[in-house]
Amino acid sequence: MDTIVRFFQEGGSFMFPISVVLAIGLAIALERYWFLGAAKRTNKKAFREIEPLLASSNFDRIIQVTQNSTAPIARVIGAGITRLGVSPRREDIEYAMEEGLMETIPRLEKRTQYLGMLANISTLLGLLGTIIGLIAAFSAVANADPSEKASLLSQSISVAMNTTAFGLIAAIPLLLLHSLLNTKTAEIVDSMEMAGVKCLNTLIAKENLGPKTRHSDD
Repeated sequence: MDTIVRFFQEGGSFMFPISVVLAIGLAIALERYWFLGAAKRTNKKAFREIEPLLASSNFDRIIQVTQNSTAPIARVIGAGITRLGVSPRREDIEYAMEEGLMETIPRLEKRTQYLGMLANISTLLGLLGTIIGLIAAFSAVANADPSEKASLLSQSISVAMNTTAFGLIAAIPLLLLHSLLNTKTAEIVDSMEMAGVKCLNTLIAKENLGPKTRHSDD
């Protein structure tokens, strides 16, 4: 603990903004991880409730469930079932589900992209702190006694490099969390697409959905 405190103190003023960037990134990562975990759980629960209703063609009940559910998959399936009451064409129902999915994806991806940006910012802050530290070090050495220049320069460079090290220490976990959350989001989106296909296939089997045929006037 003493080593960490000393490392932080010797890094200079740029250690504080890097700490702020790291704290913001970790807060975003924790919030997104909790949100995506909740979305995955509610999706499974909602689909387990909707699946038997699809098998029995209880569309009114499905609409009630989707309206009362906070699961992202409920918006997708609800959009398709609602369109079914207007148009029985498979294409129209599929487009409605795709529209519901497009409305849901931005909520799943919200703020995740900030983690990559914050990782880059922490790295750049570390480099900037090192450059400014080196400038200050060489300026101090220029006016120092010749016998002290070597030790003073070595000490100043060591302190300046702490900023770069801390910038990388902050950036690496933020990049890992960014990758983890992107993977988790992609898994949820894939599961929603699969659930939508299952829903559509069930509707086709039950309701004989298909392209609306054009009747001839002959």
